[in-house]
Amino acid sequence: MNSMKVSPTKGNLIAAKKSLALANTGYELMDKKRNVLVREMMLLVDQVKELRGTITETYAQAYEALQFANISLGVITIIANAVPIEDTITVRYRSVMGVEIPSVGIKELKDIKLPYGFAESNSNLDEAYLLLLKAKQISCVLAEIDNSVFRLARAIQKTQKRANALKNIVIPNFEANIKYISDALEEKDREQFTSLKVIKSQKTKKQPQA
Repeated sequence: MNSMKVSPTKGNLIAAKKSLALANTGYELMDKKRNVLVREMMLLVDQVKELRGTITETYAQAYEALQFANISLGVITIIANAVPIEDTITVRYRSVMGVEIPSVGIKELKDIKLPYGFAESNSNLDEAYLLLLKAKQISCVLAEIDNSVFRLARAIQKTQKRANALKNIVIPNFEANIKYISDALEEKDREQFTSLKVIKSQKTKKQPQA
């Protein structure tokens, strides 16, 4: 908004002051939202670092146990086909300052029942199966957190842009408009006051002296 194009009227001055107040309130809200989102994201980022290390180690152990199982039992394709397809995963959402964050759920591992018989397996296969179950659980948590971090980062970027626009463009423009209108009105008042003094002085000179 260019202050030179604003008509210097009292109505425009009142409107500009109201707009400035709204812009300042908007900036405060944007700044608060950004801080909350950044804090939320930093908590998740710390979890991601820990989970990535855990899941990498879990998969490495699982594949090693699976290799030993293949060596001792031969190719275990038939046994692998007996493992049921995972269908307990659910996805819900929660809102953090208007940002939809996913919550990925999966059936907890309580009473684990092996989907194959003991006669056709060994401890290496059991270990590989249990480790892969653990990796599946971690993968769900990691998927939730990764997606949450991505959504939060994108929301922070948008919020930052809006906050910067308010702080660096909108608010300074309103402040400039208010100063321009206020200065113009003050100048107008001075001119009117001076004119009134001149008129009063002229009237005084024209009055007949007693």
